[in-house]
Amino acid sequence: MSLRPPRLTSRADTTGMAYDALQQEMLQESASALGRLGRALEAALAAIEACDAGRGTDADRKRLVRQAGTALWHLVVQREACGLRSSAQLYRDYRVPQDVINAMGMGPPADRR
Repeated sequence: MSLRPPRLTSRADTTGMAYDALQQEMLQESASALGRLGRALEAALAAIEACDAGRGTDADRKRLVRQAGTALWHLVVQREACGLRSSAQLYRDYRVPQDVINAMGMGPPADRR
């Protein structure tokens, strides 16, 4: 007795498989975007820490806070699109300063307009 893999017998089967493949690809892209945006926020927060360590002026810090606020906003929006509604844990995990939270969603920094 030989075993054969199941064959697709109808067009509906191929449509369902194509849909499943598309869904899988979309989930992978969502996860990838979350990772990229998380790394961008980490980099922005590190730049603020470097500025606070004495390597920048007050104007530099304000610009960096706005950039970090924009990065945080992008990450929060992507998380919400993925169904992750609460941001409180995100703020704790990334140790986001309150001034960055306050700057979230204010728009792009002045030097990018």
